[in-house]
Amino acid sequence: MKRWAYVVAGLYLLMLAVLTVPTIYLAFAGKASLGDAAKVFATWQYWIWLAVMVASQFALLMVPVRIAARRPVTQEPLWMTILAGAVMMAGLVTGAVLSLWEFLFRDKGFDASGGVALGLIFAMWMVWTGVFYRMSRGKTPADLVSRECRVLFTGSILELLIAVPTHIAARSRDYCCAGFLTFFGLTMGICVMLFSYGPAVIFLYTERWARLHPKAAK
Repeated sequence: MKRWAYVVAGLYLLMLAVLTVPTIYLAFAGKASLGDAAKVFATWQYWIWLAVMVASQFALLMVPVRIAARRPVTQEPLWMTILAGAVMMAGLVTGAVLSLWEFLFRDKGFDASGGVALGLIFAMWMVWTGVFYRMSRGKTPADLVSRECRVLFTGSILELLIAVPTHIAARSRDYCCAGFLTFFGLTMGICVMLFSYGPAVIFLYTERWARLHPKAAK
């Protein structure tokens, strides 16, 4: 089962890498060529973001893998799952706030947007860590992961309902870097939506394997 965790995390990495250029190109259609979009691969910020996303995906899979392997779920993998989910929710909240900020205030405050984003992500990470921890009390690890994934999926949809229209509105304006902050929101919504499917894939595989091999599952 641990191999399947690597497979799922690897597929997530592949999807993000493959979707990077098309997403940037479509989001900034008319102002960015495919070559311009591909330049993101030469930036260190992109690879740090990618590493955080994939590491979080693997952390979220630790509990499902232990459950599938019939191993006890200790505090370490449980906390890794909680922290990973909190990172993703922090990204969603930050993406929504930045999207609304650009929609309402155009390019005002762009110089401070990086610091604001980091501060907001850290604050929301702490808040959602507390939320998911409280959610874990009195629940089995499997129930926690299932509920966490549902919250992440629902949150990604709500965040995209903010990011998509604000990005369209921002791209119609003529100031410098129009759509930059809303693009962050758009990216986080898509990434977290894909992110929330990882544990679901593990659970579905485990359930199917148990049906096909009932004796071995006992």
